[in-house]
This record gives sequence, C-alpha cells and structure tokens, in this order.
Amino acid sequence: MAKRIDITSRRALLAGLAAGVATSVSAQQASLIAPRTSIRPLPRGEEGVVRERPAPPPLADLASVVEGAGLSGQFSCVVMDAHTGEVLEAYQPALSLPPASVAKSLTTLYALDALGPGYRFKTRVLATGPTVNGVIQGDIVLAGGGDPTLESDGLATLVDKLAQAGINGVTGRFILADAALPSLRMIDKDQPDHVGYNPAISGLNLNFNRVFFEWKRESAGYDITMEARSAGLRPPVSVARMRVVDRKVPVYTYEDEGDRDGWTVAKGALGKGGGRWLPVRNPSLYAGEVFLTLAKDKGIRLPEPETGALPDDARILAERSSADLRRILKDMLKYSTNLTAETVGLAASRARGLPVTSLRESSAAMNLWLMQRYGVEDVALVDHSGLGEDSRVSSYAMAAGLAKAGFDGPLPELMKPVTPRDEEGKAVSNTRVRIQAKTGTLNFASALAGYISAPGERELTFAIFSVNLEERAKIPKEDRERPDGSRAWNARSRRLQRTLLTRWAKLPVN
Repeated sequence: MAKRIDITSRRALLAGLAAGVATSVSAQQASLIAPRTSIRPLPRGEEGVVRERPAPPPLADLASVVEGAGLSGQFSCVVMDAHTGEVLEAYQPALSLPPASVAKSLTTLYALDALGPGYRFKTRVLATGPTVNGVIQGDIVLAGGGDPTLESDGLATLVDKLAQAGINGVTGRFILADAALPSLRMIDKDQPDHVGYNPAISGLNLNFNRVFFEWKRESAGYDITMEARSAGLRPPVSVARMRVVDRKVPVYTYEDEGDRDGWTVAKGALGKGGGRWLPVRNPSLYAGEVFLTLAKDKGIRLPEPETGALPDDARILAERSSADLRRILKDMLKYSTNLTAETVGLAASRARGLPVTSLRESSAAMNLWLMQRYGVEDVALVDHSGLGEDSRVSSYAMAAGLAKAGFDGPLPELMKPVTPRDEEGKAVSNTRVRIQAKTGTLNFASALAGYISAPGERELTFAIFSVNLEERAKIPKEDRERPDGSRAWNARSRRLQRTLLTRWAKLPVN
C-alpha cells in the first residue's frame, strides 16, 4: 500500500521554490545527478563475469532545457516522489497558470468522493395519472437526472418501453423536468458561439448538447439538415435552425430566438459539402423534440413539450440508467468532454447539499474541498472542465494533489496511458516506464499532469503548465477556434513535455 504524503511545510517550501527560476529541494541538488550505475542489466563476458557499464553523462541543467525549448510565455513544472512528497526537480513551481483540461483530474476526485464510483445518472418517464385504454389520464413527464452521456438511442429505449406498455397518448401536458442541475446557456462566455465543446448545461442533456449540421451543394443551392445524431439514429430537429447567407465572413453567426437557436453560415465557406457539430443552447427542448419525434414513430401521440417542475405524485413508467460513474469518468479523461466534467462537478456539489446555481459556485466548493481533503491551497478553478481561462493552479499544487490521491487511488487507472517518446517524437516500445496522465490544451496554453512508474520501483507525480497570455489576449473571439500561431506554439510545448518526461524517468530517487 502506497504511503500518503504529508505536506506540512508547503508554504515554506513554496517560498524557497519561488525564490529561484529552476530549483531542486533534494539534498545538494541530487535531482540533477545521474545514477551512478545503470538501471539496465549489465553485460556479461564470455566467462560470465559482469563488466561494469559506464554511468550515463549527467543530465543537463533543468533551466537550460526549459529555456532552450524556444517556448514563449510562462512555464512551470515540478516532479516529486509520489510517496514522500520530495520535490526532485522544479521550474517556477509556485507560478499559478491555467490548467486547461488537466482540471478534469481534480474534478474526477471530487465527483468520486461525493457520488461514489458506482453512481448512475437516471433519466425517467413518469405520469401524473392512471393509464386507461393506452391513454395517460394526466401529464407525461420526461425527467432528466443530469446524465451527460444520454443520446438519442437512449431516448429511443425509453420510448420503446412506453410502446411495450401499450401507451399511445396523454390527456394532459408533456413536461420536461430539468431541475436536477442548473440550466446554463454555455460553459464559458469567452468562447466562439459555434464551437461544440462549449454547449449549454441542464438536468436534461442529449448528445452532449450538440446538433449535427450537414450540408451538400446542389444545383439550386445547398441541402441542409440539422439532426440529433447518435450511433443508430438521425432524427431531424427544428430547435436549432440554419440559414445559408451569401457572404464570406464571419463563417457563423448565432442569435437566441427564445426557444430556438438561430444560426447562419457563410455560403463562401461551405464548399461542396460537409458537416460539423454545433452547440445546443436549449438542451431540454432539444431532448423533448427528439422524444416527441421518436414517440410519434411508435404511434404515441404527445403534445408539444414544455419545461416545468416534476410533480410530487408522478409514477414511473420507464427508466434508463447511465453507465457507472467510474466508466463515465474514464471516458471523460480519455476524450476530454467538457459537458461531462461540468455535469459531474455540479452533481457532486448538489450531492453535498450545496445549492449551487453556477459553475463558479460549484468550482469554488470543489476548491475548498481540495484544500480540506488534500491540503492543497493553490487551486483556483472557475469551472470543472478547465475551459475557462481564469482558472489557475500551480504545478506544485497539482503534483502534490496527485501524490496525495496516491498511486493506489482512483486516478492512475482512469487516466489515459501516455506512450513514452524520444526527442524526435517517435514512440519508444522497449521501455519499462509507465505514464498515466491527463493532457490539457487551450489556445497558447498546454498542460500535462499525472503519474510515472519508472524502473527501480520509482513512482513519481508531475505537472507541466505553459501559457502565453499575451498571445491569447490578441485573439478575437470569433477566431478562437483555430487562431494563427497557436498550433505551432502548442506543438513546441508538447515537445518540451516529452523531453521532460524522458528526463524524469531517469532521475535518481534518494
């Protein structure tokens, strides 16, 4: 069983770390000294005599490695022994920078603690009256439980259960109950209107609150569809509407039409055909329209949906459970889905009895929990996904939090394996180094944090943050999906990350 570290002198440590650019707090800079003997098996002579292999040359100074990477902006990193908390190497570890999607690792800990790994989100269909000759005498209710993974196929399963029960109509209303989570129009207001990774949030979510826009050029113009696509279904929707406008820029415009999303797209940007996901700003009505369409296909007649409260006396007609939370979080860390991070974070805060109504309120509660549970104070997140650029974490706080969570904790098994690579970016297959980590990417911001298991029973935690805030500030909102220069900058950041991981796998541990 791995020992949990006790960070009792964090402030004194950070004060010392902040005093220099590149720092090691192990005895006499032991972190910059190469192993005296090779960690590989030594070759044997013809008579079986072991010949000593020369020790590898000392590692280059960390500061020269970082400063030689040609990466503009601010940079911070730290690597520590996962069991003792000893910092082996660090470069400006007290500097607080945007963690990007690395924040999802902390959200994972928060959600697992509040909800439990076996927690399942439930989506239910209920009725307020009895069923007579297939007709519900009262209202029918589609009640969301905040499931971030519900897709059109899942709604179809609920409709099938109603059809199998012989239900074919309702005398009252079709109510959408979405109060399980706060209803928010988007995750981050500073993102472009059209990016699918910045959808709305609700207690009733569908298809990650995205609609698929597809176009194909024809002789008379363009054939356009807006669909609630899932693995097996493509139901059309009208809750999101698209018009082609004769212009070149901007590519997309958005207008809030109350209960509809009004989109336009530049004709000059479409070409022959294509498709992309767009965010949905009315997720409850989106789910209600799809449910209505699927019910009609099964001969179930329902009125137009309307949002409302879940009646106290409603009885359950059908229910669908999500995968367990552990599976949901593993997929979240793999695919870095922002909606999942925000919904599980909000659900965790609600489960703690906190009446949160915004992401800032919920993330503030998570920041406090991280300090109380792990003693980590330098965490100031404004959401649960890391999408908001105002979030700040120091690399020391991040690595220390991962160390406190432990190699025997839930994160290493949920994190995505990172393939060790050489300095040219080529995968290294014949290595015993195992890296489990979470990446994070924003425009001119890159992050990586996780666990390293290296030969010699060494277990390390690390965090690497880099950002160029000046370049980020120059980007107009409408260009933030693919701004000039960001891709090349992020590529340089990833190369430095690979260099550091290779370096840290060779560090001696006292």
